[in-house]
Amino acid sequence: MSIKRINPSSLYDGTATGMSQATIDTDTGLIFISGQVDWDTDFHTQNHDMKTQTANAAKHLITVLEASNSSVENILQLRVYVRGEVADHMADIVPIIASTLGISRPALTGIGVASLASPETLIEIEAVAKVAR
Repeated sequence: MSIKRINPSSLYDGTATGMSQATIDTDTGLIFISGQVDWDTDFHTQNHDMKTQTANAAKHLITVLEASNSSVENILQLRVYVRGEVADHMADIVPIIASTLGISRPALTGIGVASLASPETLIEIEAVAKVAR
């Protein structure tokens, strides 16, 4: 297996902490995208409300997909990690995720968690996708 690592320059560089924004199995074309959050390139949370964090995490997801020669149409699985009870945030999250995905309908799981990578981080979006042909 050959692995290609993806780290778009517009996103924070996690190399020093042992991660890549995505890895691609070049044999299968599968893309494994790390959880995308509303961080700037210095690892700081940019906003403190669920709607804006969701929108920015979704934008970062698209950035990683494009850097991986893919798009939302090629997402196979999406996991959305939410600080707290997912149901409490559906009204803020669902319209943004639906708008981001368009007609794409990947397998999707929403998971409520006690904490994420920083105390200010409210949402993290992780995906598995396929390289575009």
